[in-house]
Amino acid sequence: MAETVDISRGRWRAPKKELLARFVWSVVWAIFARSLPRAVGSGWKRFLLRCFGAKIGAGAVVYSSARIYVPWRLELGEGACIADGVIIENSVLVSIGKQALISQRASLYTASHDIYAANFPRIAAPITIGDYAWIAAEAMIMMGVNIGEGAVVGARAVVCHDVPPWTVVGGNPARFIKKREIHHD
Repeated sequence: MAETVDISRGRWRAPKKELLARFVWSVVWAIFARSLPRAVGSGWKRFLLRCFGAKIGAGAVVYSSARIYVPWRLELGEGACIADGVIIENSVLVSIGKQALISQRASLYTASHDIYAANFPRIAAPITIGDYAWIAAEAMIMMGVNIGEGAVVGARAVVCHDVPPWTVVGGNPARFIKKREIHHD
């Protein structure tokens, strides 16, 4: 169920302590990681993310230009990769499984506004990306979506509903294309 925050009395704001922590995080990442070339310094970037509460598996790679809004609400599995320009807006938990790949400029959004209420209260729900899944370039994953193990989301797809394991989806809105079969040569 989506977490709801009422913004009827004005613009929603996170608690001051969280705003400060997010500010410090953004400064630390900008100074100590963003200037590194692409995937260089993966161990260092894993260390920085862990210092801010992220749960990061061994061998995970986070490219320097990735934007992770709230590291303490990120779980990244062993060998997973977050590529160039990825945006992870994680007001609530984003969990990315082992060996999962989030390609260039893909976006994951855990929050939105309730369009069925007159005051548009802010709502949020976690995103889960299964093991061995691939989110292709510029795809958009919306709040509350679960991407199943081994699933593939095509480039520029917009995913608003769960994706079953070992399937390929694409389009806007994303629709089933075919089953994903692994060929063992």
